[in-house]
Amino acid sequence: MLLPKKQNFRKSHKGRRRLVGLASRKIELAFGSFGLKAMSYGWVNSRHIEAARRAMTRFTKRGGKIWIRIFPDMPRTKKGAEVPMGGGKGAPEFFVVNVKPGLIMFEIEGVNREQAQEAMRLAAHKLPVQTKFV
Repeated sequence: MLLPKKQNFRKSHKGRRRLVGLASRKIELAFGSFGLKAMSYGWVNSRHIEAARRAMTRFTKRGGKIWIRIFPDMPRTKKGAEVPMGGGKGAPEFFVVNVKPGLIMFEIEGVNREQAQEAMRLAAHKLPVQTKFV
């Protein structure tokens, strides 16, 4: 699973998830011939990314090259079950990346269009955001 090697702070503010604006970076294909573009907002965690990567890799029978263009670097905390109010913030449980519409999440090269499209479709089923093949 993907997680940062080093962080400045163990816990971070959740921030406000305002559902406005489009991605301004990573909106063009940079490495591969085909890509998977996000069409909605959401948090994608490291488990989603790994599941999508495995689905693509298995379908292409380890042919071609896959690039992951997103990295989960925001920690999300969680308190234990049945913990009373108070007692501070919970421990970091997992890491997420904030995804906006227009962001290219995965790229693939070295396979034909039909194979790439099916691999991306399988990967899209593993992700919590709506996607489009480009």
